[in-house]
Amino acid sequence: MQGVRSNQLVGYGLVAGLAGTGESNSKFTEQSFRSMLNNFGIKIPENTSIKISDVAPVVVHAEMPPFSKPGQTIDVTVSAIGEADSLRGGSLLQTMMRGIDGNVYAIAQGSLVVGGLGVEGADGSRVTVNTPTVGRIVNGATVEREIPNDFNLTDSITFNLDRADFTTAKNVADTINNIYGTGSALAQDAVSIRVSAPRDPAKRVEFLSALENLDITEGKEEARIVVNSRTGTIVVGSNVRLRPVAVTHGGLTVTVNEDPQVSQPNPLSQGRTTVVPNSNIAVEEKQGRMFKFDGGTTLDDLVRAVNEVGLAPGDLMSVLEALDQAGAIEGRLVII
Repeated sequence: MQGVRSNQLVGYGLVAGLAGTGESNSKFTEQSFRSMLNNFGIKIPENTSIKISDVAPVVVHAEMPPFSKPGQTIDVTVSAIGEADSLRGGSLLQTMMRGIDGNVYAIAQGSLVVGGLGVEGADGSRVTVNTPTVGRIVNGATVEREIPNDFNLTDSITFNLDRADFTTAKNVADTINNIYGTGSALAQDAVSIRVSAPRDPAKRVEFLSALENLDITEGKEEARIVVNSRTGTIVVGSNVRLRPVAVTHGGLTVTVNEDPQVSQPNPLSQGRTTVVPNSNIAVEEKQGRMFKFDGGTTLDDLVRAVNEVGLAPGDLMSVLEALDQAGAIEGRLVII
């Protein structure tokens, strides 16, 4: 629903109570620690060095859901930004979380749950499991300010489809118009459908409750084949079809082995021992096999043919590119 969305919050804070896995010697962490103590009326002389190995500076971020009210809680993620080795066992001190407009919308505080583990030996050996410098606090932030929205300020609402499709947009508008009368809904483009709605909050909630339970026939997704050239992963959509085509595939393998030989001189010949190169070259050619695809070949037929021929991912990429160049794929080939 247009205008009803979550918002990102972020803040800077300190995690205390670490077992020596915090900062080693960081000026901005020391400055933050001094500022926190000043807020409690404790002033430390400027020439006094502070050991803060039990404290770590962190960035706190969260998603504030739509319609969040003051007093409700949201989950937060805490990430170290300094030299801390681990946040395990630490507690986040009171941290203000701001929106993009600079206003404070939530206050975060609490004990961290860290899924990672890091262990280091005296000889420098180290074992790390997952990421010990990132943790979460479930219900760790309390909402202090509501984010305004225009939910009740207009005579209409606009739905935005997750996937742009003209057919789906038309089907949404037609379904609503068939129930609530012609003109109740208007498809503006492949994404947005504007629907007339009552302004009264209670009636609008009831109206949206009815709309979100309507059954809509979704348009067919675009037929696509996605190839990841780095990992060799190939994903073929269910709507992909092949036009009539014949394919042949063969492989040529050339193997070169180096087996150097040592040549020893005859006794008393004053010769030198030398290494003589010796290369063995072998050529193996696999018998090419041809297979035919009839028109309208489905994903199941394509997978069956690939398995019968025994194509490797790299070979299958080449075959798909050739099919696309020949115009035999009823869809789009995407290489990433």
